Amino acid sequence: MARTAPQNTSGDRPQRGERGGRDRGDRAPRDREDSDLREKLVSINRVAKVVKGGRRFGFSAVVVVGDGKGRVGFGKGKAREVPEAIRKGTEHAKRAMVRIPLREGRTIHHDVQGEFGAGRVVLRAAPAGTGIIAGGPMRAIFECLGVQDVVAKSVGTSNPHNMLRATFTALSHVASPRQVAAKRGKKVSDVIGRRGEEEAKE
Repeated sequence: MARTAPQNTSGDRPQRGERGGRDRGDRAPRDREDSDLREKLVSINRVAKVVKGGRRFGFSAVVVVGDGKGRVGFGKGKAREVPEAIRKGTEHAKRAMVRIPLREGRTIHHDVQGEFGAGRVVLRAAPAGTGIIAGGPMRAIFECLGVQDVVAKSVGTSNPHNMLRATFTALSHVASPRQVAAKRGKKVSDVIGRRGEEEAKE
């Protein structure tokens, strides 16, 4: 006589549709966060790979992504088609996002310089109403970062890869008064007061 397998009546196994509903709920905040991101396409280059029988062409894309509230990142993607290269670059940029402290949510806290390879950039804080005085890849970074007033100059190469990396190197050196006060063991008011006196002298 054939024996039948016992039925599972404990209720531990999820019913149909429960797992799908839970996954959709987990993904909803991430999808909403991704929809708030700003994306800027910096450059697209056609690349060639030499293979047996000829050359195989593809595309390389550089994309900058930011939330407009102090977080920004950039990424590169390669694919046979342009949309796929842009998608890969966007995903890479989202994973490489970093947070940069901003002064009053509109400009950087102080002047800073950055170098990478042959690229050298100079970033200067600016008063309200100045706007973004920058060109090329640096403008894309500031727009995605949420900076409204800044003066930037690229000295050296015009290669977008080196300019992006030099700009991110400069932004990584930006420190807020709270960070400086914590490092020096002082109060934030002492740091801000000293900065105000220096600005008055200028």
